[in-house]
Amino acid sequence: MFGLKSVYLYFTSYQITLIKFFKKLYFSSKNYNKSLETRTPQQVYYSPNSFLLSIITSYNNQSFQINDVDPNIFWLEDKKKDTNQVHKFFWLNFIDRKTDNKKLKKIIYIWMLKNSKYKQQIWETSILSARITSWILNIDIILNNSTFDFKKSFLNCIISQTNHLKRNIRFEKDLSKKIEILTAIILTGLVFKEYEENFDAGIKELEVLVKVFFDNNGFPLSRSPSDLIFFSKYLIFCREVIKDSQKYIPEFLEDIIEKNLSCIHFIKTPDDQMPLFNGATYTNLNSIKKYLENVKTENKKVGSLGGLYKIKHKNHFLLLDIDKPPQKKFSQSYQSGPLSFEYFLDGVKIITNSGFGNHISKKAELLSRLTACQSTLTINDTSITKFEKNEIIRKIFGDSIQNSFKSFDFSSKNEDALIGCSASNNGYEKKFGCVHKRELYLDKENNYLKGIDHIIKAKDGYPIRYAFRFHINPELDVVKTMSGNSALIQISKNKSLIFTVNDENLEIEKSIFLGEKKILDSTCITISGNLVNRNRIFNWEIKKNI
Repeated sequence: MFGLKSVYLYFTSYQITLIKFFKKLYFSSKNYNKSLETRTPQQVYYSPNSFLLSIITSYNNQSFQINDVDPNIFWLEDKKKDTNQVHKFFWLNFIDRKTDNKKLKKIIYIWMLKNSKYKQQIWETSILSARITSWILNIDIILNNSTFDFKKSFLNCIISQTNHLKRNIRFEKDLSKKIEILTAIILTGLVFKEYEENFDAGIKELEVLVKVFFDNNGFPLSRSPSDLIFFSKYLIFCREVIKDSQKYIPEFLEDIIEKNLSCIHFIKTPDDQMPLFNGATYTNLNSIKKYLENVKTENKKVGSLGGLYKIKHKNHFLLLDIDKPPQKKFSQSYQSGPLSFEYFLDGVKIITNSGFGNHISKKAELLSRLTACQSTLTINDTSITKFEKNEIIRKIFGDSIQNSFKSFDFSSKNEDALIGCSASNNGYEKKFGCVHKRELYLDKENNYLKGIDHIIKAKDGYPIRYAFRFHINPELDVVKTMSGNSALIQISKNKSLIFTVNDENLEIEKSIFLGEKKILDSTCITISGNLVNRNRIFNWEIKKNI
């Protein structure tokens, strides 16, 4: 049954859908496309360094021989080709710069003949923004030895597409797409004297975006490490292009980049990856590595940031999710894993979350957001947060969460013998009458991880089925021991860990891992059982098998 809020969202979504439909009809009209044609730039005022594109692309170590391509068939429909990526033109960044550009110009010329007027898919926000950015970053090689007519058509095509973005940016609710748009707009303001106002307007809007999307520490309000990396790359790119153009770099841009990089330093795991919380997948940090090395920040061993609590001690590294979900408007990648954690020993990930499946399929993405895919407690096989199910609402507002909860009673401890923290959440209280409290401590003297999980029955009369899952790094093997209450985690031929839970049986279950851009078979250690009208405490530990 729809609540009042859902009814409102439904009709709002339906209304927006209708508006979008009529807008698309208008965008395809001659009048609209004619209106996008404004004054032609007379010259390129500034040619950016094409290498800077490698900050936001992953093509910097590749090479592409344009001479091997037939321009006449390049744009033919090919189901094997990632059409969206091709139309972004990021591949320009890895062509051989020493080759003749005649074929390249022919490829672009054919594209303009086919697509210089609005087409829904090819002019989609991310694709169009990337195309403008890539064209401008490679404008020197594209326009080298060009005819007057080609140059005019090419520059007009850039401006028409930019004008489309400028007219529609206010309707864009997805902030990741918005920063892509602003990047393209800012670039046009730098390279074309006639459109300097684009730079000022783009910078002004970028400052607003930064204020809206980041907390005081520079962490995204989505609580997503992937968003932290994505936005950092675009912000760094904007700064470096501005610096390259010898223009004044806005103070807010320097400030947010410094904060972003400090955040990355803080949560970066021992394998130089982002931790798998709230939409994160394995990420290549090479493109911003030199900026990370130059940032001046104190690499704190203990503390919280973006709702993640970090404990780093000797050969141990641990991150625990201690916060509530983000606001609904920022929750499209939130994964329902309160009090989930990731644990490294000697640089090897032992306990993990399953990762985010958005790069695999929609089904994989939705699956990866369930509580069961995180290393935490699940009650009655129910995810702790609900996700929007209505297709119309989802299409407009994204896969946001429908319900939230409070996190409370957080405390930390750093003593001679122990270092760790305690936190709880009431996510299951309303439906199942219980609160989950988790304590994690590193035993300094004996060098092992100790966990204490509490199921606190806030209300009587709710029979529950609990399941604590500890997802294991898919590269490691796990076997249950004869005792029934422990499992052996094999790290290498001569190195293993023992996971033990007091007075409880455990099971080894099949699982999946989605941290990479494919589905991997994995395992998890599960402690499960039934509970009625009483509290329960679970003591477990992970130590080296000697």
